[in-house]
Amino acid sequence: MGNIGKKIKKIDSEAITLGKPIYTEDLAIKNTLCVKLLRSPHANAIIKSIDKSRAERTVGVEGVFTYEDVPKNRFCMAGQTYPELSPYDRLLLDKHVRYVGDPVAIVVAADEKICNRALNLIKVKYEVLEPLLDFEKSETSHIKVHSEEDGTFFKGSKDFVKYDLSKNIVGEINKVFGEDPEKTFEDSPVKIEEEYTMQEQAHSMMETYRSYSYYDHLMRLTVITSTQVPFHIKRQLSVALGIPASKIRIIKPRIGGGFGGKQTSVTEIYAAFATMKTGKPCMIKLSRKENYIASNTRHKMKVKVKIGAEEDGRINVIDLDALSDQGAYGEHGFTTLGLVGDKSLPLYNKLKSARFHGKVVYTNKVPGGAFRGYGATQGCFAVESAVNELAKKINMDPSKLRLKNITKEGETTLAYNQNILSSKLEECILKGRKLIGWEEKYPSKVLSNGNIRSVGMAITMQGSGIANIDTSTVNIKLNEEGDFSLLISATDNGAGADTVLSQMAAEILKCNIDDIITISADTDITPYDPGSYASSGVYVTGGAVVRAANKLKRNILKEASEKTGIYFGDMDLNKGMIMTNTGKEVMSLKDLAEELSSGAEGKTIMGSGSFGSDTSPPPYVAGFAELETDILTGQVKVVNYVAVVDCGTVINENLARVQVEGGVVQGIGLALYEDVVYSKEGRLLTDEFLQYKIPTRKDIGELTIDFQESYEPTGPFGAKSIGEVVINTPAPAINGALLNGIGTQFSKLPIKAEHVLKKIIGY
Repeated sequence: MGNIGKKIKKIDSEAITLGKPIYTEDLAIKNTLCVKLLRSPHANAIIKSIDKSRAERTVGVEGVFTYEDVPKNRFCMAGQTYPELSPYDRLLLDKHVRYVGDPVAIVVAADEKICNRALNLIKVKYEVLEPLLDFEKSETSHIKVHSEEDGTFFKGSKDFVKYDLSKNIVGEINKVFGEDPEKTFEDSPVKIEEEYTMQEQAHSMMETYRSYSYYDHLMRLTVITSTQVPFHIKRQLSVALGIPASKIRIIKPRIGGGFGGKQTSVTEIYAAFATMKTGKPCMIKLSRKENYIASNTRHKMKVKVKIGAEEDGRINVIDLDALSDQGAYGEHGFTTLGLVGDKSLPLYNKLKSARFHGKVVYTNKVPGGAFRGYGATQGCFAVESAVNELAKKINMDPSKLRLKNITKEGETTLAYNQNILSSKLEECILKGRKLIGWEEKYPSKVLSNGNIRSVGMAITMQGSGIANIDTSTVNIKLNEEGDFSLLISATDNGAGADTVLSQMAAEILKCNIDDIITISADTDITPYDPGSYASSGVYVTGGAVVRAANKLKRNILKEASEKTGIYFGDMDLNKGMIMTNTGKEVMSLKDLAEELSSGAEGKTIMGSGSFGSDTSPPPYVAGFAELETDILTGQVKVVNYVAVVDCGTVINENLARVQVEGGVVQGIGLALYEDVVYSKEGRLLTDEFLQYKIPTRKDIGELTIDFQESYEPTGPFGAKSIGEVVINTPAPAINGALLNGIGTQFSKLPIKAEHVLKKIIGY
């Protein structure tokens, strides 16, 4: 039918464009109660007393709840598949508050105005403690953010996670591949030793965190929420609230952006608790400020890199040592740390040795969480910046240095033992060079106004789902009029997963995409899927769609065979018809479906398919940045950015292209704009769009996006992921362009004009 590779518009684009009621807040009924949280003004404190009496007496207030009123069940808010490796370190409300913004009390009232009035009437006395704000001092600090005595526990074994709460360690990883890394480094004639720090990054999605809950007609707790992980939310609520999972239903409507942030539950627990206490529909909606101070961020990390190489550019060893700032609660800490090495070291495969060591530690700051790139972004910045330093040191073109060392299709990587079945990374680099005009522009030139034009590059990889962990099930049925219902639990974040998955189903069923009704995601109706994270939508859920559609097709043809006597293998589907393989019409799907919708022989024909994989095939990107640096002000402008992507088969080029454009701009924001500043007391100061700068379209010059398709044999139609990998290259490519332009790179992000100017003038 040609649905694969077709530029089909998003199936929900019209509703979004016309402002239809499709988001969480749109679906709340009139007179839904408002839920607001009183939040801690201190980064580390013990609540000595709370007087809520005046708040409770406020007209319109339905309830005020403190740590004394909530279940005492420890839980984890990370949306991760079993076995969860994040600590169970949270209570719904705790007597010990651990960062500025930690909830202290829950107010439920008729509207937001009354809630705010009641919040101001709650009087809290704190014993203010010294906060732990420097993650480099966390391990040796006398301040302990959590302890086993307070009830914090891990489901992962201590031997594997290597947590040590007495040293604020959430987890530790040490992996060595090949020969002794120390000896290999010492024996290498060229040595690079650098240290890079990537700051936290706020998701800044347009739709802030929000959830709406109510009891249905069977008195089951139903939560409509803007989430990426509905099934994980169901499990978390069951644990935290102490109610059977069978009494909970999670519905995901449209999502106004997530970027990984909504892989962590933030608001669901409070709306659900409020409904449990009042018996009424309740809704919580975070303000923009709360979205910054009381959700989660990208993990701040410092990564030390050692590269040993030959004088001709062959890289012998890459040795990484990372320290990750987890903040006050441990969601995604250990797993994010793991991807620093897992998604950067396998890029290079002429290695004799590789090592990744890392620790993630608690502090009294906004918790770290899942963010597009999930550790690969931090690892890529460090490794690729160091590779650019190596190129400079041996006076070698950095693109040629990479071509000499990268992993090729068909190879098994030394680091992490990955079998690479599909890769066009080499072609991505070559195409990127051509598109940006590398031969003419490398390394730099001085413009007539004195400004410097320079180019730099980086490469990256990610995964496609989590090998041996992620699994998805999809159901498809033939409806009574001959159309199809596709039931999936992948959670489209706005990027078009529902459309792409529908294209796959339509391709196998040989129908138009308009013949597919996509239903997603409702834990009562749609089958299990871990959700949208780890770049799993196209690869993992797509794999399940392919299997389910093929089963449905087979079941339809078998039914037609019983009615006509024609062997089912001699028939196929085509545009709503059942045809023989010789092209003769047998019957229409509509006729078959109508016949099956009545009588003693009636039935619904369905297909169900599940997919999980023992591999996580990497997509690749080669990114090239062209900068103009103002030598009088230090201002850096990205005048052109080229990204060439190998995501396997491109299912829908329009949707893939906007994914890449969005990721690249978000990566440029991380490199040049998005700064996170805390006060000395631990209060986040960059808590509004006015303070936390994200780039607008006017800040970015030309974006050139292209694809170099490979064919991944384990993927649906040869496809791999694309959602996360696209954010990784801008920071190291921009850093590399500065190295080629002004002669120096920067060890910390964001790279601000004042930092650049100081380097230019030698200050």
